Amino acid sequence: MLQKLLSRVRKAIADYDMIHDGDKIAVGVSGGKDSLALLCCMKALQRFYPNKFDLVALTLQTGLPGFEPDTLRTFYNDLDVEYHIEETPISKIVFEARNEKNPCSLCSNMKRGAIYNAAKRLGCNKVAFAHHKDDVIETLLLSLFYEGRIHTFSPVTYLNRVDITLIRPFIYTEEKMIRSFVKNSDINICSGVCRADGLTKRHYIKSVIINLAKENRYIRDNIFGAIQRSGINGWHPPL
Repeated sequence: MLQKLLSRVRKAIADYDMIHDGDKIAVGVSGGKDSLALLCCMKALQRFYPNKFDLVALTLQTGLPGFEPDTLRTFYNDLDVEYHIEETPISKIVFEARNEKNPCSLCSNMKRGAIYNAAKRLGCNKVAFAHHKDDVIETLLLSLFYEGRIHTFSPVTYLNRVDITLIRPFIYTEEKMIRSFVKNSDINICSGVCRADGLTKRHYIKSVIINLAKENRYIRDNIFGAIQRSGINGWHPPL
């Protein structure tokens, strides 16, 4: 199963020129299935990829209940990967000080900023996030339905404010493949439980796509293909 994920990751990296010789890449790891699977892939890729790169796992301890840093440390040590766990007050700010009714945007912005700053401090020039193919599609529909614009995140983004390049090696990988890999590999998920889980607009959009796929099983591929052909946000058809 790891080989299937790696084939998608290698193609995404090649198509969008994500990794260069001498890079130091921080993989943002929440402890959820997507980020743990990405770290496994990046560690395996590091062993044979022609462009040599260093790797560090970067985790934010945000204060969510259920987060078990010791379990995550065991995972990092077993994988033999350098890691850093950054303490932050994000959960307290979002849910207590600000008491946000729609907390996802603020929480996401704060987490990204904390990860970029920590990565820079650790000497990294790139950050890898585990956004997958389904995330790409859902983000497009969220933007279209709720913002009135055609937008989704980019495969590669240079952030000039912090001099960090953000890469997303899972953009060709379906969520179901990741879920299967984690289950078959007996990987313990150890992310915290957010009180907004299952109540967000993204969760609603996910359910819309599931229902559409019952009538048209090609719906995800059609939307994803349209994103690539449109050329928005640095997307282009596969090389």
